[in-house]
Amino acid sequence: MERKVLKEVLINVGIIVLALAFGFLLNKYMIANAQVPTSSMETTVMAGDRILVNRLSYVFAEPKRGDIVTFIYPDDGQTLYLKRILGLPGETIEGRKGVLYIDGKPLEKDFTQEISYDDFGPYQVPEGTYFMMGDNRKDSWDSRYWEHKFVKKEDIIGKAAVSYFPHPRVLK
Repeated sequence: MERKVLKEVLINVGIIVLALAFGFLLNKYMIANAQVPTSSMETTVMAGDRILVNRLSYVFAEPKRGDIVTFIYPDDGQTLYLKRILGLPGETIEGRKGVLYIDGKPLEKDFTQEISYDDFGPYQVPEGTYFMMGDNRKDSWDSRYWEHKFVKKEDIIGKAAVSYFPHPRVLK
């Protein structure tokens, strides 16, 4: 009888160890879990939302305009930020009178409900980097204001996939 109990305990411990190892590997290499601390991405992502980030999104694909991504803040090299990619490598981006321009043409979809923000640019986005902005332009500390205005591709952690708490939804 003791042998049977010991075997069952060892099996359960093994299952727990495997589950913990799987969870660690999943979090380290495939997904990231984050809580949004500010309102800079409202109304798309609200302050306090919990999100999952797909770390594999850009292994075989390039980031696209409109993607919501987490990345390492270029001015301190350690803080994680959540913003939307608006300027792609090689493009010129600027804002005038509440309109975003890419290579001199107005951007049809700028992902904000607010039209109020300061003029900025023009900025030429270097190869291998991206220009980031929050959807809530009035309350977003983003590429417009940073000392190092552009985010390197290797500093992008991944694409925000879903907000799972408090209101589950796919992020677009």
